[in-house]
Amino acid sequence: MTTILDVMIGLASFFVVIIIAWLINYMVRFILEKRSREFGIYMLIGMKKREISRLYIRESLLLGIGAFLGGLVLGVLLQQILMAILYSMIMMDYRIRLEWSTGCLLTTAACYGGCYLLALLRCRHRFRKMNIHALMNSHRQNEEIRESHEELKRWLLPLACFFLLLFALLLFFYKNWGMETILIFLIGLVLTIYLFYTGVAAWIICYIRKKGKGIFHEQNLFLLRQFASKVKTLRFTLGTLTSLFVLALLGCAIAMMFNDFQNQTLQQKWPFDVLIFSGNTSDDFREQLEVLEREADIKDFHVYPIYQNGTDTVNSWLYTHLKTFGDQYRSPDGSLDRVKLEKDERWAYYDYDTYMALSDYNRLREMLGLSPVELEDSQYLLQLKERIWDETGDFTGELKIMATSPKAQTQNQPDSSGDLRISGNPEAAGYLQCTGICTDPLSQDGHNGADYLLIVTDSTAEQMSPYYRLLAANLTDRAPDNLLGELDRLPASQEGTSDFLGHKENWFMASGTDQIVVYVVENIVRDNLIPEVKFLLSSIIFSLVYIGLVFVCVALTVLSVQQLSDSAKYRFRYQVLHQIGLSQRAIAGIILKQLAAFYLCPILFAAAVSGTIAIYVGWKFNFYTGTHTAAAGYFGIAFLLFMAVYMIYFTVTYVAFRRNVLTLQQN
Repeated sequence: MTTILDVMIGLASFFVVIIIAWLINYMVRFILEKRSREFGIYMLIGMKKREISRLYIRESLLLGIGAFLGGLVLGVLLQQILMAILYSMIMMDYRIRLEWSTGCLLTTAACYGGCYLLALLRCRHRFRKMNIHALMNSHRQNEEIRESHEELKRWLLPLACFFLLLFALLLFFYKNWGMETILIFLIGLVLTIYLFYTGVAAWIICYIRKKGKGIFHEQNLFLLRQFASKVKTLRFTLGTLTSLFVLALLGCAIAMMFNDFQNQTLQQKWPFDVLIFSGNTSDDFREQLEVLEREADIKDFHVYPIYQNGTDTVNSWLYTHLKTFGDQYRSPDGSLDRVKLEKDERWAYYDYDTYMALSDYNRLREMLGLSPVELEDSQYLLQLKERIWDETGDFTGELKIMATSPKAQTQNQPDSSGDLRISGNPEAAGYLQCTGICTDPLSQDGHNGADYLLIVTDSTAEQMSPYYRLLAANLTDRAPDNLLGELDRLPASQEGTSDFLGHKENWFMASGTDQIVVYVVENIVRDNLIPEVKFLLSSIIFSLVYIGLVFVCVALTVLSVQQLSDSAKYRFRYQVLHQIGLSQRAIAGIILKQLAAFYLCPILFAAAVSGTIAIYVGWKFNFYTGTHTAAAGYFGIAFLLFMAVYMIYFTVTYVAFRRNVLTLQQN
């Protein structure tokens, strides 16, 4: 489990380093552009390029070292917060402890220093190619709108929208997804995002040229020109930021899915405190009970068999009707293709249908605090996972469940439908009638059947053969942390048993059809397994949220720096607005609209893209795991969380931008 967490954190760190490297390169280049006029003046008064380059690199190194040292202090504090959250998710206590890892510190310094030096060397190379004229005018490039072929480029906007709609339709309706298809889908999606911003800028420019009615309303002309200028000159940056937002929102939405799963489903998957599997049908679980009595206080326990009668009617129906399998095991006539099933090494179900005697079933229900059920000899009850019920509904009308199975007549063989026919007297085999379907949790991931159990009366069960054996126990108090380990250290007792046809069975534990999170073990100790699984899931949740948070902070930092650096440059424009009669309150409103458009454009576009993907993934997640949260709910929570961070950045940027502009006007 610790290795899994290390791997997940390592993958998260890998992606974070790539994004931080891009941010460092972007900021170093951005500062060079903003100080280009200053460097041009230095060259005019006689300084050489080499001297200016060294000066810039030294200043940048000092700033970088200061940022690194300050980041270490804040990083240690943030580490304590994140570790406290992680430990609370896995139900463990965490005590604050400040500690330094030399290897971690050196690795961080190497990654940061390497990225910083590469960015400085790249800027140095770029600086050497620039002349005085280029340096004096480099800071003005964001003010220019180089219009060319705008009438043609504006069609990129509807084209991008068309591709996005096409991608959404493919996502929900295309079924043959493979690695190549997914790769093509992702590349096309990223290219569409970049084309979108080129189309937006061209569309606004053409709208202004045609003097649309909207440009004459209040200050729309000013805002549209500002927005078009920014989008056109920063379309690659905006496309990159949108991609980061998409990844961040998707990662957080998936993290919410796993968090919802561990809160909703884990308790239901393992309703008993202890559940032990044995392939030996005569196992009395003496050694296991000794361990339980030694390590814990047993409140109640029950030993019972699971039966089979040589038929696989339910298995055949599920293999050919569940969406999980599709047409994988279905013959052209709709029956089960047993040849394909035999070739598959990972079976979802046991060889034969699994049965339980009514007395054992009611005993287990008593241990779980559920009311007993009643059956007649001609009836059976289907105990089914709720997830399967949600997909199939009542399918018992399509099943023919046999009431008896002769154990001595080895000449009888199952037919293609899985029903055992008695040679010479087919009418002798009666069929049971289903009296209902129960979906109460009963640990059906290979123990009490895989996905389902057929509950029959004790007299009917006595005519069947024991299939495997189980021990279910409830404890008075919480299980000790070492109980599962003590049970796992006992020698395995998976002895093969002979079925009523005299064949020797090769034992395996079926897993059912749960996907994404599957945990199949012989010994289940709920209080030990839930923290383990939560640790596994939390490592995924933690890593995804961590990556998403870094991506959002990087993207918002770029947006904020872009706007705040322009506050001084826009002084003349806002002075003109003030001189033609606009009050400071009106100018503050224009600033708010300008920043809102620049901030909301990438996040809303990213929300539309990531929301569509998240709804599809959430729907699949619910289907495979049995959770019930609305697919859009996962994305909604992620969106609200990141919008909270977004609003903090936006508010700080707006206050600083407004203060800079209004202060400059007063001066």
